[in-house]
Amino acid sequence: MSHLDDILAAARACTLCAAHLPLGPRPVLRASATARLLIIGQAPGTKVHETGIPWNDRSGQRLRLWLGMDEATFYDDRSVAILPTGLCYPGRAANGGDLPPRQECAPLWHPPLLALMPRIQLTLLVGSYAQAFVLKDKRRPTMTETVHAHADYSPLLWPLPHPSWRTTAWEKAHPWFGDSVLPALRQRIREILAV
Repeated sequence: MSHLDDILAAARACTLCAAHLPLGPRPVLRASATARLLIIGQAPGTKVHETGIPWNDRSGQRLRLWLGMDEATFYDDRSVAILPTGLCYPGRAANGGDLPPRQECAPLWHPPLLALMPRIQLTLLVGSYAQAFVLKDKRRPTMTETVHAHADYSPLLWPLPHPSWRTTAWEKAHPWFGDSVLPALRQRIREILAV
């Protein structure tokens, strides 16, 4: 068993936030030393919590559509790592959406896991929580501005909105996302995964 396997096993067994998780801890993540694409999202939803499969919901279907990836490629952890900012489902917010990711997770688990994934060539920052954690003060004032300025974070980082149903209206209001951002992203992903 490798050091990465040890850290993955420890992360999957984590109960640090158990007292705050309405459905209990079930960390969901994927990583490998050979992965070239890293997807940092927010936190698992209820369906992902139930199945233990990251992005196994409508948001995941939409994300794969955006990326131009089929399920087999998306879930091939030899090429694609998936590491949310919150590893467990955080619970439901008063507005009907999910609560923000727990703040303890990413600072605890990201550094040791990322240190053992040396082949990552591109990290997708999916949603404002992922962008806030990784970009910190390099973010633009809004998520929309951050996504629009994606080239400023190239070649290692690529901010994206969260692909939930709530983003449908956002996409219609910002046609540049589908017209120019997604085609460029798909091309970059093809180049990375073809290596």
